Amino acid sequence: MTDWTEYGFALGVFVASHFLPRVGGLRERLIRAFGRRVYFSAYGLLSLALLVWVIVAAGRAPYVELWPQMLWSRWVPNVLMPLSVVLVTCGSGLSNPFTLGGKRKAIFDTANPGFASITRHPLFVALALWAGAHLVPNGDLAHVILFGSFTVMALAAIPAFDARARRELGPQAASFFAATSILSLMSLADRSWLAVNGRALVMRAALGLILWVAALHLHSLVIGVSPFPL
Repeated sequence: MTDWTEYGFALGVFVASHFLPRVGGLRERLIRAFGRRVYFSAYGLLSLALLVWVIVAAGRAPYVELWPQMLWSRWVPNVLMPLSVVLVTCGSGLSNPFTLGGKRKAIFDTANPGFASITRHPLFVALALWAGAHLVPNGDLAHVILFGSFTVMALAAIPAFDARARRELGPQAASFFAATSILSLMSLADRSWLAVNGRALVMRAALGLILWVAALHLHSLVIGVSPFPL
């Protein structure tokens, strides 16, 4: 495949993989057949593999410059990516039924919000940080489409999920939003989030930093571009 063909095809497959399971109750049938854990583990691995393919295909697409890459701009993802990865490892399986990756049957305790006091949407914030940070140094058309789309989708999903929480919680919604935030570094600093599963969260944060270091050093091999300013 040449020119824009592979990139367009990869994007199409990635988007389709997120919509097709919802058609005709396919996702529910697969969950009943294999269980939620197996389904979402397999789906997560598939999504990750397709995402890598889209990124690689974007690098092979024709180069159409919209703005030049400055050496300082590579520091933007280097600074923001540790936070993004830690948000993923700490926020996956959050006891919050009103966010992506949260436990659907969890009962949220507003008196002890835990990690949700830092962010009630860790995966969406992580995606927005990843995509937005990579948008800065990648000013060619293919990557602007890629990272710009992911940034917009992540940010647009947050008010959509919050609206769902308001509908389902009714009068209790005010206390839910008062106890949580979209992203609060103040809550991170006061360590109140450690009151709920604190030890596990510290271990998850350490795992996130390890994964970030691994991704940083594998970036050139997998993506073909060095993340370090030259």
